Amino acid sequence: MIDVKVPAVGESISEVTIGTWLKKDGDMVKIDETICSIESDKATLDISAPQAGKLKIIAAEGDTVAIGAKIAEVDETASASEAAPAKPEAPKGQAPAETAPAPSAPSQNTSDKNYPSPAAAKILAEKGIDSSSVAGSGREGRITKADALSAEAPKTQASDMKSLAHETMSSSFSRETRREKMTGLRKTIATRLVTAKNTTAMLTTFNEVDMSAVMDLRKKYKEAFKDKHGVGLGFMSFFTKASCAALKQFPAVNGMIDGNELVYHNYADIGVAVSTPRGLVVPVIRNAESMGMASIESKIIELATRAREGKITIDEMQNGTFTITNGGIFGSMLSTPIINAPQSAILGLHNIVERPVAVNGQVVIRPIMYLALSYDHRIIDGRESVSFLKAVKEMIEDPSRLLLDI
Repeated sequence: MIDVKVPAVGESISEVTIGTWLKKDGDMVKIDETICSIESDKATLDISAPQAGKLKIIAAEGDTVAIGAKIAEVDETASASEAAPAKPEAPKGQAPAETAPAPSAPSQNTSDKNYPSPAAAKILAEKGIDSSSVAGSGREGRITKADALSAEAPKTQASDMKSLAHETMSSSFSRETRREKMTGLRKTIATRLVTAKNTTAMLTTFNEVDMSAVMDLRKKYKEAFKDKHGVGLGFMSFFTKASCAALKQFPAVNGMIDGNELVYHNYADIGVAVSTPRGLVVPVIRNAESMGMASIESKIIELATRAREGKITIDEMQNGTFTITNGGIFGSMLSTPIINAPQSAILGLHNIVERPVAVNGQVVIRPIMYLALSYDHRIIDGRESVSFLKAVKEMIEDPSRLLLDI
């Protein structure tokens, strides 16, 4: 027997949760074949079979196990015939009962861009959904676990109406309750948020920004930008560049408190909050101050995709100096984001709404976004916080300032 143990996934992580078993107890597995996933408080990791043989599962899905604990065994001496269940013999005088063919799992032909990962294949098979009907968001169109979890089986119009009516009548006001065990990631998020609220002198300042100039610039150059760089020109790159320029002017916003010392950074490692099926994670764009807008857009897409697939590493989410979170993609008008400790500030973006504003004595309609900067008042004064947000506003309303560095 060869033991399958939980590998070390980070210096500060002592336990993980068993995610999804892709193989069943008694199945034959191949060497290096993915057999399950484990979830830490920061990332998801696939576990592969160390040897070919018969699998014996020890830890069940949802179990919390320590680093180095044995979760399964592989009997390398077993043959395929030992793992296959024996067919029951029919009683004398009766013909053998016919068995229905097992439903096939979604195809995983790697030559097809729309093929699912092992975890996604299992989920789609359990739902009875054909992978060809699911759009993949992974690399080269691969169907990820998140895609499979959100996929729904196609319904007829009649069944849709019937289901909607049933849900409206019976489910909307149900008094039933259900309990779920908190994942390691969710527990970590809860702990960090409470710690940030309880250990910082957090305050939020607001401003509004006219998005007309940026929207006109995107409209004019978005096709040429995508043709040249292979990525779309989004709002996040503008705000990332504007934030980097403003951090240079107001270094306290890019600093942090370490014991009795103030730490100032001469670089900008910008964290970008990403919503995933498992919770909110914040991958970091290193040295964003030295990157062009195309590089920033590409890096955001890369990190966000890997985060949603559960493939982001712990190192890629640590040691950021400033964070940007965009609640506007979900329709948020205004919020007070919580600092991503030990950082000292976080910039919150919101939805863009056409509002009447006064321009040169005239009332006009402009696309307006509200900005919110939450900051630790122990290191950042009101003058610095308000001036920082004003600087970001001015650069977004006049993007040429980003090019001229003024």
